[in-house]
Amino acid sequence: MDNRNLLLAVVLSGLLILGWDLGLRYFYPEASMSAQTSPKAATAAAKGAGAPGANGTSAASGLGAEPAARKVDLKTALASGNRVAIDTPRLEGSINLVGARIDDIELKDYRETVKKDSGPVRLFAPEGTAVPYFAEFGFIANGARQPSNLVWQADGAKLTPTTPVTLTRTDASGITYRIRFAVDADYMITATQSVSNAGQAGAIIQPFALIKRTSANATIDQYASHSGPVGVFADTLWDPHSYDELAELGGESPKGAPDWLGFTDQYWLSALVPGDGKGNVKVEDAGFRSLGGKLFRTDLLYGATTVPAGGSLTQDTRLYAGAKDSQILDLYEESGITNFGLAISWGWFALAEKPILWLLRTLNSVVGNFGLAIILLTVIIRGLMFPIAQKGFASMAAMRAVQPKMKEIQERFADDKQRQQQEIMKLYKDEGVNPLSGCLPMLIQIPVFFALYKVLVLAIEMRHEPFILWIKDLSSPDPAHILNLFGLLPFALPEYSFLAIGPLAVLLGITMWLTFKLNPAATDPVQQQMFAIMPWIMMFVMAPFAAGLLLYWVTSNILTLAQQSYLYSKHPQLKAANAEAAAKAAKAAKG
Repeated sequence: MDNRNLLLAVVLSGLLILGWDLGLRYFYPEASMSAQTSPKAATAAAKGAGAPGANGTSAASGLGAEPAARKVDLKTALASGNRVAIDTPRLEGSINLVGARIDDIELKDYRETVKKDSGPVRLFAPEGTAVPYFAEFGFIANGARQPSNLVWQADGAKLTPTTPVTLTRTDASGITYRIRFAVDADYMITATQSVSNAGQAGAIIQPFALIKRTSANATIDQYASHSGPVGVFADTLWDPHSYDELAELGGESPKGAPDWLGFTDQYWLSALVPGDGKGNVKVEDAGFRSLGGKLFRTDLLYGATTVPAGGSLTQDTRLYAGAKDSQILDLYEESGITNFGLAISWGWFALAEKPILWLLRTLNSVVGNFGLAIILLTVIIRGLMFPIAQKGFASMAAMRAVQPKMKEIQERFADDKQRQQQEIMKLYKDEGVNPLSGCLPMLIQIPVFFALYKVLVLAIEMRHEPFILWIKDLSSPDPAHILNLFGLLPFALPEYSFLAIGPLAVLLGITMWLTFKLNPAATDPVQQQMFAIMPWIMMFVMAPFAAGLLLYWVTSNILTLAQQSYLYSKHPQLKAANAEAAAKAAKAAKG
């Protein structure tokens, strides 16, 4: 008994620790908005920016390292002048004429918090601020990168979808550099970099573009949703590293021609698209670098071209800076950017996930409430899966019916295992029973329900969507905490603590316990104890999950209860067998 209790304590403790780690750190990334860099990673980044990449090529590019930026607060940086405003239906911000940087981008369609007076989500911010994140466009001339503190001249005061803006600068040798910015109505900015050589001698020119950011405000990389460097190279998705892993490597230059590359968070994306996005542009370097201090950069350096006196050069690069809205990303992919929709971490079950997301959007447009849409979606999927579940129950009932005959065969041929197996297979054939048919329905359902789970994690449509009463944001944990009587007791619980139990988590525990009660009772007393306590452990483990996910699980459990009750009514032999097994298990436990 002592050994069994010890085993039970060890198993449950391990389950609790593992479940908490998975739930908080991996399955719900916004539980911590800071990607923590390990000491090992920080040391590697500080020592080895530009260290060899994993494929053996140097992660350092012709753009080189950068000096430390002077610290400045955001308001001061944006009020310093030398800026061209950006104003589109979805974006607002400005271009910094110092360095030709797009370092001020806000997303009009999304608020920072659920509060009505919250400002829009800030994606880009100037260098030197608390969370620097920006794109820069420039040139390398005769092997030297032009300084980032040069001031460009603009031919307009505002960049809109109907009014492009061109930045111009002429150097001492008579070469004029131009960057023409145009923007569409969504999130794509096109930078056309051109050179006109009015000097007396030729020049070797390389246009470049880069995105630089901090990981301090990045969402945590997780199995369900990648956060970190991402791109498509040679038509293949590349996203193997988190920021910590990239820091340990010092950087990496993936193999193959780049179709696009950048950085992704759970809901946001910044990406550079060379040329037409089909990997057919001459590129000398396209990769990612760790700059130390939680700073990272993705470089896009085009091949060197000799521009003779009187000659010119033009190169297009697009910059995506915005939300990971699957409909918008798919439109850009249809327009020619290879696999741009893979910026969303669909994974293996994309064929199921995209139709589920479409159905979720459609239901939301009909009922006008995302929570109700999740409930209806769960009902529809459960309904579609019901014939499969019914087949599984029918197989279980058939197997239960032949159990006495099977036990008789096992006793009769206890000393002849080969004959025993032959007789059992003959029994299956005579009775028309397939022992695998009970497992097959479950295997078919797993991808569908996993796809539904991923949709609820990935869908930006769920962000800041209310349900009813106290649930104002389905993408965040249930804000009501039972342990402090919903705020009546004089202590507060951390929002992402497993002790912050809300009504949805309690409902999850209760409905899971009820589903366990309907299942056949385990004969082993240790297993009985584990199944008895499992629902309440899962209640604590899942408390920090997004309210939308808990709503799905609670609805799914309720439908499971209804489904099991109905199927037991259709197969009374199963219910009787389960009751008999439960009675035997209880008797064994008392004994």
